[in-house]
Amino acid sequence: MSAAVPAMPGSSDRAYDVVTVGRTGVDVYPLQVGVGLEDVHTFGKFLGGTAANVAVAAARHGLRAALVSRTGEDPFGRFVHKALAELGVDDRFVTPVDDLPTPVTFCEIFPPDDFPLYFYRWPAAPDMQLTAAHLPAGLVRDARLFWTTGSALSEEPSRSAHHAAWTVRGRRPLTVLDLDYRPMFWPHREAAREQLGSALEQVTVAVGNLEECETAVGERDPHRAAAALLDRGLDLAVVKQGPRGVLARTREELVEVPPVPVDVVNGLGAGDAFGGALCKGLLAGWPLERVVRFANAAGAIVAGRLECSTAMPTTAEVDAAIEEAVRA
Repeated sequence: MSAAVPAMPGSSDRAYDVVTVGRTGVDVYPLQVGVGLEDVHTFGKFLGGTAANVAVAAARHGLRAALVSRTGEDPFGRFVHKALAELGVDDRFVTPVDDLPTPVTFCEIFPPDDFPLYFYRWPAAPDMQLTAAHLPAGLVRDARLFWTTGSALSEEPSRSAHHAAWTVRGRRPLTVLDLDYRPMFWPHREAAREQLGSALEQVTVAVGNLEECETAVGERDPHRAAAALLDRGLDLAVVKQGPRGVLARTREELVEVPPVPVDVVNGLGAGDAFGGALCKGLLAGWPLERVVRFANAAGAIVAGRLECSTAMPTTAEVDAAIEEAVRA
C-alpha cells in the first residue's frame, strides 16, 4: 500500500531551508574497532542513510530541514521517525511501505581508510518506492536548497520521481546532486553514468569524490572533472579528494583547500557532514573558500567519531576546529 502524503505546511510557515530526498534506515555499527563482523560482540544502533544524515547535519547548523523518504511499517521505521525528530529534522514526508522492511546497514571499521558496508535492502528498499506524489510541488519548488542523491536514480519509481521533482524545480539555484555512486546499487558503472549524466542536466550544484566524478563525467583528475561538470550547465562543482583536500569551481572562481588533520575512527559519515555544512555555507552566502573550508572541517570532525547522524557537529564546533587547524 502507498501511504497518504502529508499536507504541506500552512502558508504562515516559512519554506524549508533544506529538503533532502533519498535513503534512510538504520546503521548498525560495531563497537569493536579493527575486527570483522564475525568477531564483533556489541553494536550501536543509529539513524542512517545519506539523505537522512545530510538533513541532520544541516539541522545541526540551525537550518530548517525536512527529509523525503520511505521506511517499512516496523519498529526500525518507528526508530527512524523518532531519531529524526530528536535530531531536529521534519519527518512528516517520511511515509511507510507496508510490505517492505526498513533497511539496515552494517559496517566494519578498519581505520584509517577501510570501512566495508553491507546493505540489507531486500526484497526492495522502501526509499526506492518514492513516487512523484510523495514530492509535493510546493515542497520541491520553495525549498531554499533541494538536495538529491545519485543512488536514488538506480531504480524505479524513485528515478522518475526525481525527474518529476526537477521539472517542478525548474533548475532553480541551489538544486544539488550528491553524486553518491554506490556500485552495489547498479548493474554496471555505465548504467550509473547514463543516469547521472541525465540528472546533471537538471541541477545547479554537483558534489562528489574522485570515483563518483569519474563515474558521472569520465574524468578522475579533479580539475578536468570540475570542468566537465560545469560544462553540463552547473553553477558549482565540488570535488572531494580525500587526503588531498577539496576542489571547488565555478565559472569565475577556483578554490582548493587542504585536508584537516584528524585521527580517523570511521570515515563513512564524513561526506554527509560535509554536505550539511555545505548547505549552511551556500545558504549563508559565504565566499566560496569559506564555504569549502567549513564543509571540509565538518567532514573531518565526523571522520574522528564512530557514528554518523548523531556525530554531526554544530556550527560552533566546526568554527573551533578551523581555528585549531589554523593555530597548528
